[in-house]
Amino acid sequence: MLKRFFITCSGADKAIIEGCSNGEQNKYAGIGATVFFTALMAWLAASYALYTVFDNVYTAAFFGLLWGLLIFNLDRFIVSTIRKRERFGQELLQATPRIILAVIIAIVISKPLEIKIFQKEIDTVLLKEKNELAMANKKQVSDYYAGDLNRNKATIDSLKAEIANKEKEVNSLYTTYITEAEGTKGTMKLGKGPVYKEKREKHYVALAQLDTLRKNNLAKIAAKEKEAATLEAGLNKKIDETQPVIDNFDGLMARINALNKLPFLPSFFIMLLFLAIETSPIIAKLLSPKSEYDFKLEDAETALKTNLLQNTYQRELMRTTDAGIYDDVYAEIRQDRELYNYKKDKAKELLQMQADAFSEKQKSVM
Repeated sequence: MLKRFFITCSGADKAIIEGCSNGEQNKYAGIGATVFFTALMAWLAASYALYTVFDNVYTAAFFGLLWGLLIFNLDRFIVSTIRKRERFGQELLQATPRIILAVIIAIVISKPLEIKIFQKEIDTVLLKEKNELAMANKKQVSDYYAGDLNRNKATIDSLKAEIANKEKEVNSLYTTYITEAEGTKGTMKLGKGPVYKEKREKHYVALAQLDTLRKNNLAKIAAKEKEAATLEAGLNKKIDETQPVIDNFDGLMARINALNKLPFLPSFFIMLLFLAIETSPIIAKLLSPKSEYDFKLEDAETALKTNLLQNTYQRELMRTTDAGIYDDVYAEIRQDRELYNYKKDKAKELLQMQADAFSEKQKSVM
């Protein structure tokens, strides 16, 4: 049962292979087993690759099965269409396109499995890339809000500087009128004279201005600080909104790129393994000598070709013979006077009818 199944997988003609020896059947069963297990591995590889895309086991398994069946059909076609020739060069020439196709299939199959085998190393590379993306994203968002935040901070600093400058002015006026009263500066007279009162009034005016300025500027500063908090909240919200995109940066393409950043040799040897598995049936058929199955297949094909050539030749003979006979028949008919006179009478009758019809038409126009 299993042997017949693998022979079917090899693409061998059942009617011919059943008449071959047991060893010949085992040979093609081995080729069919290689084709089957290659398709099975293609199914697993495609399912894993599609799982990274769809995040659904059943969807990935279904489309992976379709891919596995496609690979199975291609491999079966490649193996079954190789024919043994008289010279090895002819066999190699006909096998070259099939070998190239097998190499492409092997590379396509091996990549998803390489991704699965080196998953931990790839996750490490992806984590590093995600961190770099997160930092770059935060910098971009910060740069986007930097202009508004800097202008806001400059305004707040300017308002605080106005208050500070006014406080310095008030303190200076306070010192001026106190030293005037003490007689250490100004008029150098001890006591609270007119100059002292004048300087004290200036201080009171400046102090009132300071209170008004402080009240107005503190209100403006509070508004600007609230605006700054809103900008900071918007910045953090933007970062939070874009972070899931970075967290999901682990799809198939990202993993393939991460795989390419790992050491080359381990991945290369795994690809060589799949390449050897995929091309082994073709190489086996190329290197093996003509066997019982090949001779019987060639005999059946030759017999069919000979029969077709005979049928084509016979049809051509029939055609040329019939053509010669008809040539002779019509040559004799051409000499028959009775037929000639009949044709002549009919031609005259037709010409008379055409002349009458033309005459009637001309009369109607006139």
